[in-house]
Amino acid sequence: MHILSKKRAARLAGALALVFPVLAHAQEGGGVSTQGLGMFFLAVAALTIFGLLLTHVWLGVISVHWLTLHAPGKGKKPLPPFGPLAFTLLSTAAIIALIAQGGGAIAPFAGEEGLKRAVMFFGIAALLFGAAEWKYRCVREYVFAVGLGTLLTFALLGFQRAIFAGEAGSDPFAVALGIVFMALTWRMLFGPWSASIKATVLGTFILLMAVHLLWHEPAETLKAHLIAIVVAAIPAVIWCVLFLQEHRQKLSSTLLMFFAGMLSTAPILFYDMLVRSGVELQFFLFRITPESFSRSSSAFVSGSLAAMPDIRTTLVSSLVTFMIVGLIEESSKAWVTSRSAKGVVSSVDDVMQLAVIVAIGFAFAENILNPTYFVGFVQQYLLIPESPQWGEFLGNVVGRSILTSMVHILSTGVMGYFLGLAIFAGPLVSDVEREDREYLVAYTLSKFLRLPEKAVFRMQMLCTGIVLATVLHGFFNFAVTLPDLLPTHPKTIGDLLGAAPGSFLHSIAFLLVPSLFYVVGGFWVLTSLFARKENAKERGVLTVTDTFVREEAMA
Repeated sequence: MHILSKKRAARLAGALALVFPVLAHAQEGGGVSTQGLGMFFLAVAALTIFGLLLTHVWLGVISVHWLTLHAPGKGKKPLPPFGPLAFTLLSTAAIIALIAQGGGAIAPFAGEEGLKRAVMFFGIAALLFGAAEWKYRCVREYVFAVGLGTLLTFALLGFQRAIFAGEAGSDPFAVALGIVFMALTWRMLFGPWSASIKATVLGTFILLMAVHLLWHEPAETLKAHLIAIVVAAIPAVIWCVLFLQEHRQKLSSTLLMFFAGMLSTAPILFYDMLVRSGVELQFFLFRITPESFSRSSSAFVSGSLAAMPDIRTTLVSSLVTFMIVGLIEESSKAWVTSRSAKGVVSSVDDVMQLAVIVAIGFAFAENILNPTYFVGFVQQYLLIPESPQWGEFLGNVVGRSILTSMVHILSTGVMGYFLGLAIFAGPLVSDVEREDREYLVAYTLSKFLRLPEKAVFRMQMLCTGIVLATVLHGFFNFAVTLPDLLPTHPKTIGDLLGAAPGSFLHSIAFLLVPSLFYVVGGFWVLTSLFARKENAKERGVLTVTDTFVREEAMA
């Protein structure tokens, strides 16, 4: 008991060492000056580390005395590692200093009141993490993940503010550096860590971004967004359970792919933001003015097919637009799937499953970010009318949850199948060679280009998957938009074909055909791919060879 009281006294002394600099500064009668703010935080960090170091040494002295009174091996190691505690405090100080300088601050932490909220929030978080690190060694990894996710959020928000609200867009050096910096920051979100750490980094980033976007919204709009998030989460969970029922995945891998799917909407959303803001990006030798895909497609088609009637020009330009959008979205989903799947998948079947989860995450983010989807349904049928119109609301929600989600699942699932073949290109080509067979296209191109057959096969599968996913995605968007593009605006198959008034074709809705094709046909295609025995063959987890391994792990 005597020793325990000494340990409590030592920890109390360390806590007082942490609090004293802040209290002393607060009593100086003025608040924090802008000029000395950096020095203030530097002093706080230095004194904090010094106090922890003294506490660490004092507890070491107590521990030696404790071990002399008890038999070796019976006592629990009383000392936590000093490194994680120091990293936690330094990361917290860096984040608070970044907020104080206004470097792309997240909305709740902007301004003077925001700085106070930041000190309270991140200070409490640091204390909780520090307390957890005393007992649980694994906490240090999650502290790293949360800190990295927070810093990357500030970095991307800072770049966004510099482009859209500052004068950096007119500086070619700033634009070039910003683009490179944003690309590197984006890659850091998908670093070479375990699935749980990756999921924590992405989850932290998404949470802070969501808070930033929703913080300044009016009460009614915020209410609509929160209801839309809850409603959209229900079909997302159902879809995940449905596809993971037969082939279970770890929760960390599932969350990782779901978050990655949500983030795969970022490229198309960022470009749309550039178009709507009318920003001109100045580079050294040229200037880029982002334009909408529909306007660019219309100009291209009109110039190339000038002799065509207006209706055909409209149809072709719309099809080109949807294919471009589909290419960007499916390429983004393929990239996040391949980056997130490293060290997680061990078969083609695994890649398909996780690609489906990416598609569900993408559909969830699309449903809550587009103001005409779930947010629009909530406002139009629940909040604006005097009495909620539940029938119309549920009809729109269920229709979009089933049909459009299945479009993403089908296109990305097919892409995931070919991506899995690309990831395991080496084992697959080796299996075929042992059977005295060859992949004809890959073998021919490898001989012609003098490249390894595995590399050619990998590129062939990757390109095939993205092309098929783009066609499936873009054609559906074109099909559901076709009635609005045609002069007659057909609602049924009979209207489209000009059938007689009494024909049964007038009872078949036009949208029923693509719906049945993508829902029923999509389930058939994915089931057929999942049922292939070759896809379920365990080939081991492919890891990157240039990995640093600690000596303790080798031992």
